[in-house]
Amino acid sequence: MNREYLRWHSPRLHREMELLVFGHAGAKVLMFPTRDGRFWEYERIGLVASLAHKLEAGQLQLYCIEGLATETFYGFDRHPADRIHRHQAFEDYILHEVLPLMASRNGHDCTIVHGCSLGAFQAASLVFRHPHLFRKLVAFSGRYDLTLRVLPGLHHGWQLDKLREVEIVMTIGNADPFLDNNHYLSRLLSDKQVGHQLHVWDGRAHRASAWRKMAALYI
Repeated sequence: MNREYLRWHSPRLHREMELLVFGHAGAKVLMFPTRDGRFWEYERIGLVASLAHKLEAGQLQLYCIEGLATETFYGFDRHPADRIHRHQAFEDYILHEVLPLMASRNGHDCTIVHGCSLGAFQAASLVFRHPHLFRKLVAFSGRYDLTLRVLPGLHHGWQLDKLREVEIVMTIGNADPFLDNNHYLSRLLSDKQVGHQLHVWDGRAHRASAWRKMAALYI
């Protein structure tokens, strides 16, 4: 399996940023780590290995990035305005550095966004704000409190039309404390006639062993 380590100084974040690429062809998958995870998290917990057959067959190519949670949402030592500013810079890094890199290395017309836990929120937030850039969202064990405020304001126009073209897959455990949050998001999407799948797994399912199984099924 192809594995590459990439690093460069981001002019938008003013720091070195790292990522791992797995696979050589196929649909491109932008992968957000969990709250405490790094760019190598999905390799370490075996999620990449769970997709090995698709990677080796040239069906998928993974781009595993940093999440910068401690500099944005969980940067509790920072003023809230600084955290929002940092999050916007992080989104600009993705839109203007990571996505162009992915496009230059792989001409496949399908880009998927994936994440687990906090990464699921980050993935959903990116897709809901920029649906024209993506074909599929795959979000595991997420909490979407901030994202929920985006959807009610979408009534008409290109953004909602493009979101209806995105394949959306969400999973949550039936013992996860954010089960109701996921059902609420599902209702909001249905109210907007946005097609999606919500798969409810047994137990909390907020762990690597469940995510490995989910990845093989849904990515």
